Amino acid sequence: MAETESIVADLSAESDALDALVAPLADSQWGTPTPAAGWTIAHQIGHLLWTDRVSLIAITDEAGFADALAEAMKDPAGFVDAAADELAQVPPAELLADWRSTRARLHAELRGVADGRKLPWFGPPMSAASMATARLMETWAHGLDVADALAVRRPATDRLRSIAHLGVRTRDYAFTVNNLTPPTEPFHVELHAPGGGVWAWGPVNAEQRVVGSAEDFCFLVTQRRAPAELDLVADGADAQRWLEIAQAFAGPPGAGR
Repeated sequence: MAETESIVADLSAESDALDALVAPLADSQWGTPTPAAGWTIAHQIGHLLWTDRVSLIAITDEAGFADALAEAMKDPAGFVDAAADELAQVPPAELLADWRSTRARLHAELRGVADGRKLPWFGPPMSAASMATARLMETWAHGLDVADALAVRRPATDRLRSIAHLGVRTRDYAFTVNNLTPPTEPFHVELHAPGGGVWAWGPVNAEQRVVGSAEDFCFLVTQRRAPAELDLVADGADAQRWLEIAQAFAGPPGAGR
């Protein structure tokens, strides 16, 4: 529970930081295009609201989640965009108020999930800590899209640690979703944290290594920046290939930025 509480606290802080970006906007600014093709700022917040809603249903109403999953599978390639399109039409003040109340309920429910319980999802069932981490990753990544649209540079924080951890854990998934065989040997990943110090995963003597900025690694695994722009160095052919395909999010390979 302590792990979940810590991640939910980071999720809440990340959500509040994004809220502070969009709350002062005029209604017309919610229509500003973001780097995601076809998505405005309203689409970005609408997507976060929709996913928070479905996450809440997964915790509080598993039968209701099964219904939501069945509905989504009627259009596997388009249900995410369709939901964002629908919610982007909601007046901004109403959309923001709904996101605030929904995420507050979600965060409270995540804190109360019993140890050992697995929550249903579109992929494999997950723990409360894993769901909170996924929501943190998405909130940060879509918040970056909003910040880019507004030409705002957000400071990096130690909340990135959970996102970096998710990026490391999804290494094999990135290979698999690109129809590649995952490497059998562990990698060593060593990242320079925003607040100083080093975050590291894997054996220090591993032949396949990735070293660099933690923020840039998070840019990489959420596909928000091109690999060539990032302060990341890979040693080994498999590690280099990973930098080209890394993704911490579910679904088909992204086009990247």
